[in-house]
Order: sequence, then structure tokens, then C-alpha cells
Amino acid sequence: MNKNIGLKLLAFTLVLLVSVYAISCVDSLNTTPIDEDVVTSAQVFDDPENFKKVLAKMYAGLALTGQQGPAGQPDIQGIDEGFSSYVRQLWVHQVISTDEAVVAWSDPDLPEFNYQAWGASSDFVRAMYSRIYYQITLANEFIREARQRDEAVIQDYLAEARFLRALSYWHLLDLFGGNVPFVTEADPIAAYMPEPTNSEDLFAYIESELLAIEGQLPSPQGNDYGRADQAVAWTLLAKLYLNAETYIGQERYADALSYSQRVIDEGGFTLADNYQHLFMTDNDQTGEIIFPVRFDGDNMRTFGGTTFIICASLGGSMVPDDFGTGCAWAGHRTTPEFVSLFEEDQDGWADGRALFHTDGQSLEIETISQFTQGYAIGKFSNRSSTGERGKNSEFMDTDFPMFRLADVYLMFAEAAIRTNSETARALDLVNEIRDRAYDGNSGEITAGELTLDFIIEERGRELYWEGHRRTDLVRFGLFTGGDYTWSWKGNEQEGSSTSEHLNIFPIPSADINENLNLTQNPGY
Repeated sequence: MNKNIGLKLLAFTLVLLVSVYAISCVDSLNTTPIDEDVVTSAQVFDDPENFKKVLAKMYAGLALTGQQGPAGQPDIQGIDEGFSSYVRQLWVHQVISTDEAVVAWSDPDLPEFNYQAWGASSDFVRAMYSRIYYQITLANEFIREARQRDEAVIQDYLAEARFLRALSYWHLLDLFGGNVPFVTEADPIAAYMPEPTNSEDLFAYIESELLAIEGQLPSPQGNDYGRADQAVAWTLLAKLYLNAETYIGQERYADALSYSQRVIDEGGFTLADNYQHLFMTDNDQTGEIIFPVRFDGDNMRTFGGTTFIICASLGGSMVPDDFGTGCAWAGHRTTPEFVSLFEEDQDGWADGRALFHTDGQSLEIETISQFTQGYAIGKFSNRSSTGERGKNSEFMDTDFPMFRLADVYLMFAEAAIRTNSETARALDLVNEIRDRAYDGNSGEITAGELTLDFIIEERGRELYWEGHRRTDLVRFGLFTGGDYTWSWKGNEQEGSSTSEHLNIFPIPSADINENLNLTQNPGY
């Protein structure tokens, strides 16, 4: 998909569905009309050409925050628009809540993510929940209209819309559990209180949708880069199955192994030669990224996405221009416990993935608000693999790699260990990743070292700051409780045990108050 997708969107509004449904889903973060001229959905979908433009809006909803960039005419209200980005909120929930990062900023409800101390009234929790439902609402309306059409191209778009809805419902299941409102295109366009579903039914629905569209999506890499194809759906199925024991108490590791293998064998993807190139402005050329959220510094301006990830990572003695930008928001560093996952020798970091900035930074974090406490991370950049600066120094060109091949390799390896099958191949795949990290075979492990303990650490080393860590730690029983603690977990510098109910986030209290059918997640 072209990076200027944000400028090619049709100005329209799904007035009836979006505005009315939002009333029942988070009153203080209501969606707003996209165009003051208010074109109704019925008028929009009269023109077959508009289906692609509405589909573009759904993809753009993973990156952008409103109808003009970087701010103004926001999709959701009740929070600073820059905070409301899908990728930004996903990053906050999946990264800052773990050992991968702390945030220096004191915005209301944000420091609580350092401590695992969020509550049902958190603006950030509401923003994530509302952003997910905004996406689901757009998809439902698109799907409702597309099902009434016969054009082959619209039916192709329909499969993509169903994937995007399944992706958002998966994020909802993963972050909030199954006790959430459930609405599809079959539900009425009217003001009402949606009934909640449950984990088992939501899991089954996501699975059934992905299986249903599998044969309708383009073949692997047969669609525009950044749009869904079969390999993207297989990757999401692998993730769903890998976490099935967490979600529904049922092991589906054999299925996770099978779908990971399909991506590896049939997807046509390859590991990038250079790890750092995966997080630069031309990362679309690496051959490894299966599903990105695309960004463009000129045409997709946002204070979320990779602009947020890069700018918030810079501060202290770091030179922003080294990263192709003029911004330095001095927000995020990592914990000493996370640093300890990486091997260091007398010459520095043996593992090339340890992209830490230590000059002027202390390892320990005594005061979270001080950026120079905790090692900074220079993983993402607004420069290309050849050193060229991004088009805009304030807004980044770098795509966010939501799914990539190394993740699938590690999912295959974990599923292989858990099923005691394909372990020889799993070892080979893991060592391919480590050969890249160590620029040779010095980092290779033996069959005896390929354990689940190794896998959770290796996933941290390979995938940090990419939005996977919380899900991984929950799956391994290490996110809450006291078996694994890190600095400031539990609001203590040395870390402390936290309650198991924090494995999922609360239903926002605003939605509980508006929808009498809902009950709060346990413990909140």
C-alpha cells in the first residue's frame, strides 16, 4: 500500500453506526463525524470506487488518529489526539507495562503503567479500548455494505476488512479478556447496549473468521505491501493458537506449530541480513516484515506510531540527527533486568541486538522521571539502511513491524518445544536468528539449551519494543506475581509481586456505566 494512504482517504462519515455505537462503548471517548458536511454511509457506498477508499481508512486507522494530520478532527475524543494512536496505545500497554521500558512523563494515568497500577478510570486504558472499537465499527459497516454487492473486487476487499476486524478483536481478547461487548455487521444500526461475549466464544469467532477468509485473501505477498494476505492471516492464527491456553485454558500448540510452518514454508519471506535495517525508513525492503503498519513523514503525519517510538526514545546525550530527526522527547528507557538478558564481554555487547545507549545513562533507575537513569534504546530510526535521513525531521517514515518472520521462527520453536516435535528444525531456525545477531555462529545454542526458559528470553532479545512482551510474559506466567520482578514493578524500585488480575486490563468504567449489560473484569 502506498505510504500516502492518509491523503487518499475519502472524506466521509459512518454517522449512524459510529456515533451511535460509541455512545454504548465509552461515552467520554465518543467517535466524531469525519466531515462536517456529513456524508452518510449509504451515500458513500453508492459508488463502488469508494469501497477501496473506505478500506484505506481502516488500514490508516492503525496509524493515524483523525481526519487531518498530525492533529485536528480526531477519530475519538477525551484524550490528547497524539496519545490516541492505535500503535501508540498498543505500545504503551504491551511495552511500558513490562520490563522492556519505563516512561519518564507524568501525564495523568501514564506513570501507573510503570508500576502495573492502572485502574478502570484510566484515560489510556479507555483510549486503547475505544480505538479498538472504532476499528471494529468501521469494519462492521464496511462488511455490512460489501455483503450486499456482487463485484468481485469488493468481495476481495471484504476478506481484508474481515481480517482487520479479527485483528482488532484479537487485540481486545488479548488485552481485555472475553468479557467485552460483541458486535458484528449482523447487529442493528441503532442505539442499544451490546451484550458481552466470553473468552471461549470470542476466541472461536476470531478463529472462524480467519479460517473462513484464508482462501479468499491473496496468496502470500500477492497483495500490496502493508495489506492482508494469506501469510498475514496464518501469522495471526499462529498467535491465537500459541496463546490459547491463556485465553481459553485449552492447549493449541500443535496448531500454532502448523500455521507457523505454513508462514515459513509458503510465505516466501526471508530474514533480513541486518537486524537494524528492520527498524529504519526502508524496512519495507528487508523481505522479513509480514505485516507492517505503514508511516510516511510527509503524508501520514501523526504523534503516534513510530514518531512516538523514536522521539520518545531520544534524550540525554543522544544526538537526534543520528536517528534522522530533530526530536528528543526524553521519555523511554529500559530496566536493568531487561539489559541483563543480553550477553556482554570485554569488547561490549556480543549480541548485536543490544542497541543500548549508555553514555551518560545509569543502569539503575532510582528516579523514573530522570531520563538519564536507565539505559536508553536506539533501536528505531528515521534514517535508511544507506544513511539517508527521512523526508521529515518531525514525523517518521519508518514502518512499524507488527508481524515479522523472526517472530514466526520463535513461535515455531516454542510450539515445537511444547509439543516435543520438530525440535531439530526449531533449533536450526533459532540459530539462524542468532547467527544474524552475533554476525556469525558464535551465538549458536545446542539442542539441550533450547528450552522454554531460553525462548522467553530470546523473544525479549529479538522482539523488544515491538509490542509482544506483555503477551509473552503472561503466557509464561511471568507478567504478574513474584516469580519475575523488575525495577518499579509493583511501585518499588527493586520490583515486587503484583496481583494476577492485572494480566488483563479493566473494562473502562465509562463503558460499564453506559452499558448495563457489562460487568467489570475481576479484581478491578
